[in-house]
Amino acid sequence: MQLQQAVNTIFVQLSDSLSQLSQAQYSQSCKTLFNNTIGQHVRHIIELFQCLENGYETGIVNYEKRKRDTLIESDKELAGRLLLEIHRGLGKPNKTLTLEACYDDHVTDSIAIETNYFREVAYNLEHTIHHMALIRVGITEISNIQLPDDFGVASSTVKYRKQCAQ
Repeated sequence: MQLQQAVNTIFVQLSDSLSQLSQAQYSQSCKTLFNNTIGQHVRHIIELFQCLENGYETGIVNYEKRKRDTLIESDKELAGRLLLEIHRGLGKPNKTLTLEACYDDHVTDSIAIETNYFREVAYNLEHTIHHMALIRVGITEISNIQLPDDFGVASSTVKYRKQCAQ
């Protein structure tokens, strides 16, 4: 599945970069991230994929009801294992799902939107790339590790840049 391969590509980038960070750097506050940590962004990525995987079974996906497990944001080894576990579980067939969300903080009732598994994998892929762009800012602040040029860059932008270079 093309989506599974795309997720694998960015998860490999993310995991490789995390492996170069110390545990202290992974959980260090970054001024450029409004005092959030790289680990907090990684936890957020992981938990959205976990919500999708749990929702696949029930037919209802609600990203707002994620755990917010601080252990993921403080333990980079655990985060790496969870990324691998998520990737291994992505080969499911497409099926219709319901996305539940409350997009207005003045309203308590959720709305239900019809969606499907592949669409939600695509959403999570784009969401991960967005957070990787933020992670890139944090890594640049706290370390000297070299990141791939396309770390945190959408595949359409990578393709466009390659086209312009020719």
